[in-house]
Amino acid sequence: MYIVTGGAGFIGSNIVGGLAARGMGPIVVVDRLKDDERWRNIARHELYDIVTPDNLMSFLASHTSGIQGVIHMGAISATTERDADLIIDTNYHYPMALWQWCATNDVPLIYASSAATYGAGGEGFDDDGSIDALAALKPLNAYGWSKHLFDRRVARMISDGEPRPPQWAGLKFFNVYGPNEYHKGRMSSVVSQIYPIANRGEPCTLFKSHHPDYQDGGQLRDFIWVGDCVDIVLWLLAHPEVNGLFNCGTGEARSFADLAGAVYAAINKNIQINYIDTPEDIRDKYQYFTQARMDRLRSAGYQNSMTSLEDGVAQYVTTYLNADDPYR
Repeated sequence: MYIVTGGAGFIGSNIVGGLAARGMGPIVVVDRLKDDERWRNIARHELYDIVTPDNLMSFLASHTSGIQGVIHMGAISATTERDADLIIDTNYHYPMALWQWCATNDVPLIYASSAATYGAGGEGFDDDGSIDALAALKPLNAYGWSKHLFDRRVARMISDGEPRPPQWAGLKFFNVYGPNEYHKGRMSSVVSQIYPIANRGEPCTLFKSHHPDYQDGGQLRDFIWVGDCVDIVLWLLAHPEVNGLFNCGTGEARSFADLAGAVYAAINKNIQINYIDTPEDIRDKYQYFTQARMDRLRSAGYQNSMTSLEDGVAQYVTTYLNADDPYR
């Protein structure tokens, strides 16, 4: 049995789909479905149960002998969330409880960290999980800080020889795009936001650059196809000897203009872009460059190639966004 927290969310539901496609189960989704359409993210798959986060610990207590892995993707991920107490309860105390349960019950744990832990990127994007390296990072918002807080706690527990799961891995996700993100609204990927505009033959909107080293639309991100993230998670489950904190990106930064161009190309339309000023309330915290260092994951043995931006966007557009049923 595999437990996937945040299993009805974007990355979590794709992991559920990856497990199901490989016959790995039973699968338990931990999430709150609420009143939006996220139930559709998991509607195709056979599930053992759907458990709310509040009831997970009691569920685990009654199924201690049958769980092969916990994949913890659940979090408050909105960078605009202002309730820091809620963020800490969800993004720090909850994974700590899972860590302790997995350590006690000898169950592997894979958890979601975030590239937001790198802040503005002044210290680079090296997934060095040592205590000193983590101490140098400066997240820019409460979400990034909460993820960073847990990474630092894990590093300290490992250093001090405290109980740990038989396998543990934290994944610092960069800019992920792909199916099942539709419930996220304005927090969804730029691909999903540009697609309907491009499909109407209209110009999309990107931020102007307010940095002398970057052209308008030339701001760079490490965009990663969600299928590659799923492959990394499944590879980790197949290699229980691999432990650590790892970046989850492609290792190649691409511009927002490249991303927009890939969307228009996928539907055979000429690219059209209007540039607007970056809002002043985020301008001083805006990142102009992110690029994951992938050396540590490669050194650990992961050899799969990463999907190119053009191929990933084309697959997303043609297989999902332009289909009658866009869900995976």
